[in-house]
Amino acid sequence: MSDPLTPEAMAAAHAAAFTQSRPWSALEFAALLDSPLVFAAGDDRCFALVRVIADEAELLTIATDPAHQRQGLARACMADWESAAHARGAAEAFLEVAEDNVPAQALYRACGFAECGRRAGYYRRKDANPADAILMRKSLR
Repeated sequence: MSDPLTPEAMAAAHAAAFTQSRPWSALEFAALLDSPLVFAAGDDRCFALVRVIADEAELLTIATDPAHQRQGLARACMADWESAAHARGAAEAFLEVAEDNVPAQALYRACGFAECGRRAGYYRRKDANPADAILMRKSLR
């Protein structure tokens, strides 16, 4: 059984999942969730944070606690946020993913996203060179 999805739970899952970059704090999650344009899907094991502006949905972050990976939670969370974004009027969805995050890229491709651009050196890494961001897009129609 999972716990409610609070900014604190989101920060804990994010910190566990993102060990190569700076995780987001509970205060950052709370500030984002204060916007009527931002919503969360999932639970404390796996969640997504999404912003819908006009007819576009942006996946701000998705995180699966390592103790709960490889259980289909991320794929289910992707479907949940896409459905909720579509219900809010989004016709397109986009995201960015680090070029060295191969498992996330595989998830996004399996969910119908395709590469549409790059941002060079976007992700800073602890004790490593920055990684490019791969931009991906999907129709929600």
